[in-house]
Amino acid sequence: MSTEVIVAPLFQGSEISNSNRLRLAMAPAPRKAALACTATSQTDPSRTKLTTIETKRIISVLDDTIRKVELVTLFSAAAYNPHCLEGLLDEDTVQAIRDHEDFCSTLLELDNLVKEEEEEWAETRDEDLKFLLEEHKQSLELLKEDVKASARNTLRIFLLNLQAGEILRTQVQGRCEESNIFLQGLIEFRGFVFEKLLTSPMEEKEKTEFMDEMTLREKKNKEMIENLQSELSSTIKTRNAEMEKESFVIKELKSHLHQVLKFSENHLLRTKQEAEKQQKLELRASKVRVAKIQQDILMLKTQYHNIVEENRDSEQALRKKKYKLETEIENWIQKYDTEMGEKQAEYEELNEIYTEEKAQLAELKEKHAVLLQEFAQIKEERLINSKKKLEAEKEMSLMVRSATLIQAFWKGYLVRSLLKSKRRKKGKGKGKGKGKGKGKKK
Repeated sequence: MSTEVIVAPLFQGSEISNSNRLRLAMAPAPRKAALACTATSQTDPSRTKLTTIETKRIISVLDDTIRKVELVTLFSAAAYNPHCLEGLLDEDTVQAIRDHEDFCSTLLELDNLVKEEEEEWAETRDEDLKFLLEEHKQSLELLKEDVKASARNTLRIFLLNLQAGEILRTQVQGRCEESNIFLQGLIEFRGFVFEKLLTSPMEEKEKTEFMDEMTLREKKNKEMIENLQSELSSTIKTRNAEMEKESFVIKELKSHLHQVLKFSENHLLRTKQEAEKQQKLELRASKVRVAKIQQDILMLKTQYHNIVEENRDSEQALRKKKYKLETEIENWIQKYDTEMGEKQAEYEELNEIYTEEKAQLAELKEKHAVLLQEFAQIKEERLINSKKKLEAEKEMSLMVRSATLIQAFWKGYLVRSLLKSKRRKKGKGKGKGKGKGKGKKK
């Protein structure tokens, strides 16, 4: 229960004492914010996704059920509005929907017939009617099974063809109110189950503890409300006593006001008589002033006639000047029109030239864009060729260097081998000379 609901009854009634009014004005704001934060943190689950396979399977089963109910509740609307699906579904699917609707309409008619026969049998107690009623009930049960089988078969068609199901869901409108209520209930149940699956046992325990704490707070708030209401009743009593005192004072003031009104009526009579006397004196003085004003009017009329004659001469002169200016303005307007016509023709010629050049510029821009693309391709090809050429040159230089190293190594090897063979020959020759010398000495 929110803090607003708990604290709202505290303000019922006409008045509250100053101490409690101050307490209510200052206390609820921080408590309200704290309780709101605590409520959201305690009631909302900490996880936002399902983690176990079992919970995911439960939610998937509910989602499949909601999807199937959405399709099944649209069969009747699709059967009564075939133009919505014209050209979108194949004939077999449309025929399956029509057959299912025929089963449903037959079931409704038979059900209404059974209800009427039950009412009639309750009134007449006829045995033949009872036997007929039993037969109709058996056929009703069989027809229910047929309707179930038809619904399963039709639904299986749309589940196998996902595109047809999407067409039915988007194109067909007119689901009945009961179906909408049932579908909304399933969606709310799915949300409730999803929230329950997200809530761990520890969170459920914390939630129950939080609700217990909230009930305790509610009890405390109710006690506070009762105290405040008792205080309010006492305040109302004191106020009623004060109102009785004030009503007594009002009666006394009314009597005093009545006396004041009588005194004011006498005073008004005296002032009225004095005003009539003053009016007669003012009337005499006004007649004298009117005669003087009439003389002033005659004098001002003569001045007016003189001024009118003077202004008439100046008006004629100004009219002549105005006519002259109007003729000059007309000449200027004609001149302006001729010049603007020439300028307009020149502008139209320049505009035609501009449009032609603009079209040429657009063509050139298109050609330039094509050339830019070709240039970019050529530049890219040149860059690739240059990279290949550099790599080939590097490879060639590496091969040349390797060949020179191999040749140098081979030449060195040949030189060393020749030097070794020469050294061997010289060594053999020196050995022979030493042997001859020893023989001569002997």
